[in-house]
Amino acid sequence: RQALEEMRALYERNQADVAEAKSGRTDLIFLIRFRHCCLLRNQRCVLAYLYDRLLRIRALRWEYGSVLPNTIQFHMSAEEVEWFNRYKKSLATYMRSVGGEEGLDLTQDVKPPKSLYIEVRCLRDYGEFEIDDGTTVLLKKNSQHFLPRWKCEQLIRQGVLEHILS
Repeated sequence: RQALEEMRALYERNQADVAEAKSGRTDLIFLIRFRHCCLLRNQRCVLAYLYDRLLRIRALRWEYGSVLPNTIQFHMSAEEVEWFNRYKKSLATYMRSVGGEEGLDLTQDVKPPKSLYIEVRCLRDYGEFEIDDGTTVLLKKNSQHFLPRWKCEQLIRQGVLEHILS
């Protein structure tokens, strides 16, 4: 905001000086050029800042999944939330188009797993959780389970489960 206010002030001063320079004051041309260079620099800085935020928001989709925690979403502007939702939909469309009938979830194994099953502890009551073989597990607070890694990763990112390292 400060950079935008500074840019607005520089632009208004330049506009006033350009009007004077047109009337014959050629000594203002260097000052006008200098302010214009400052405007371009500030523009590059603001664009770099916004691009960095978009990269971070994109990384949040891979880290937390399709639902962001409220603490993170609170610090995002409405436009950033909209961008996140469009990116989420675009990624979901791509993942459905690859990998056959069910699609391919690219967010599952971000790091290669050391084992297919992991021991997890439930951090809060979640309810019933169904595994691919049809088995249902009741996820209650402080209960421990030995579950397939790829089924748990999303819940671990959401803070429902905690991976127990032995």
